[in-house]
Amino acid sequence: MRLFNTTAMALALAIPAGAASAADVKIGMITTLSGPAGYLGADIRDGFELAMKDGTLGGIPVELEVQDDKLDPGQGRQIADRMLNDEEIKLLTGIVFSNVAGAVVPEITGSDAIYISANAGPSTLAGKGCSENYFVASWQNDTLHEMPGLLAQNQGYKTAFLAANNYQAGKDGLTGFKREFKGEILGEVYTPLGQTDFSAVIAQIRAANPEVVYQFHPGEAGIAFIKQYNQAGLTSIPMVLPEPASDAVILKALGDQAVGTKVALHWAENLDNPANKAMVAAWKEKYPERPLTSYAVQGYQTALIMAEGLKATGGDVSDIDALREGIRNARIESPSGNFAWGPNQHPVQDWYAAEVVKGADGVPVVAAGDKIAEARGDVHAAECSM
Repeated sequence: MRLFNTTAMALALAIPAGAASAADVKIGMITTLSGPAGYLGADIRDGFELAMKDGTLGGIPVELEVQDDKLDPGQGRQIADRMLNDEEIKLLTGIVFSNVAGAVVPEITGSDAIYISANAGPSTLAGKGCSENYFVASWQNDTLHEMPGLLAQNQGYKTAFLAANNYQAGKDGLTGFKREFKGEILGEVYTPLGQTDFSAVIAQIRAANPEVVYQFHPGEAGIAFIKQYNQAGLTSIPMVLPEPASDAVILKALGDQAVGTKVALHWAENLDNPANKAMVAAWKEKYPERPLTSYAVQGYQTALIMAEGLKATGGDVSDIDALREGIRNARIESPSGNFAWGPNQHPVQDWYAAEVVKGADGVPVVAAGDKIAEARGDVHAAECSM
């Protein structure tokens, strides 16, 4: 695996001789900006732009074109088709949801263009469906949920009830949780994307009376789930959550209701490394009223990786082989700490046990504690042939 050197300065290196700067390199960002999950795409976009220095990446002038997929796979494909064929964009990112990624990414990678995911990491694209033109800067879906399963197992729970949105990431999520949690599953429910009334699910949880609940509902759906769960008087049954179900926006909306919740994550604001401290400070300076989420961090990290690819080619995105190799050999400062590419170009990274605590300003934050896994890759990498 290729290790990212966390002490290298990704954006402060000289442009190679012959670098093309007469015209900006165009980068396509297809993301979700509308609806209850719109803030997820906005954070990816703004995190990405935070890493751009005076409109450049790796010293190369870039233009970022951002389009809203509206959480619609068909809309995402239409945008990708225009970017690829009409605008001849060769470097793309931004998709939040795995159902959109599953429809759009193969079209991009099959069109001699490169896609670097800042969020979605579906299993369908990690194993036999992998591509040399596809990279993931965040996590593979299964791993994201295996870690809470491992956390619940380590805490000694014997029974669990599971609930997740009914799309690829939700299915990968519950599969991942069950891979590490060895106790009995008393119930397993998939909820439609966009659903905000969880009374029926909560009634099932009450009837099952598990020792722990695991649920995965990103964005405003996650806020609704926890509020309704607490209003139903189920606070005696603890939750263990994945990183996206406990982001800073969700916690701010929940307030004290979230304090004490256990989380497994790969990034937290309190991680003690120079890159994270710098990124947190830069975000707070630019967006003092907005909480920092892992989506913004992943957008930022994606931009750092792209910067290395552009620097390696002097901004010549027509040489896909050289651009790909520059991305594979990227050396960046990662806010999440140690990071490497696995054989399927998905992350190999550390994971932490964490807990929601009340911050100094009274707003809940997730504080990372001890590592629960080091240099963890994903189970699908062995099936990837490049």
